[in-house]
Amino acid sequence: MIRLYIFLFIVFSFSASAKPAQVAIVIDDIGYRATDKQVLTIPGNITYSVLPQTPYGKRIAEVANNRAHDVILHIPMESTHGKKLGPGALTSDMDENTLKSSLAQSFKEMPFALGINNHMGSHLTTLAKPMLWTMEFLKERELFFLDSVTSSKTLGRKIAGKIGVPAMSRHVFLDNHLNHDYIAGQFKQLITKAKKNQLAIAIAHPHPETVASLTKLIPLLKSHNIELVPLSKLYPAINQTSALTAQAE
Repeated sequence: MIRLYIFLFIVFSFSASAKPAQVAIVIDDIGYRATDKQVLTIPGNITYSVLPQTPYGKRIAEVANNRAHDVILHIPMESTHGKKLGPGALTSDMDENTLKSSLAQSFKEMPFALGINNHMGSHLTTLAKPMLWTMEFLKERELFFLDSVTSSKTLGRKIAGKIGVPAMSRHVFLDNHLNHDYIAGQFKQLITKAKKNQLAIAIAHPHPETVASLTKLIPLLKSHNIELVPLSKLYPAINQTSALTAQAE
């Protein structure tokens, strides 16, 4: 009996001290609708990915940044379906200078942005040269890349790795269908992936239905020993550099 109590004590102590898994939730497609500002009410360390040169994007990004949230740029990239891209888009007919100038213009609007993820991009992310130029730009400015994974043939992370740009990939899209049951099911997948791998990244969008669902679902993470963190916290190279800088100071 004593051995049993000792065993249970050890198991309980281990469980209680187990390091929480971490998830980042990125809300992208922000900027075209006045109602997009509702994303600022979602609880926790939400990361905001904002479309460049949009009517409401810059203001929402500034508010999020002032509240110490991660902000990244949601850069439109050419798709296989020829969809309209909007301002700040990167396309396959651009040369190196044009592509990098476009990125520079987008960051000029929101210089506090920490990196980018791709809006659409099912074609451009499969092309070596445009992705190389994109990663060179990010490397020079010490920015990171999140691959939205809009194509299974994406070269984003592969080329980022060769250039030395911190890069990760989206694991779950939360709101391809705008009803609570679907979003809750995707959120469950996010929890499962986080528990399995100790981290997971989700992308969602600024729909009122999404805001309402996430407001209800995010508090559940704590009961699963999962921490909602800013996206940048999941990038080891960035965190290592920050730690070294802190030590030097």
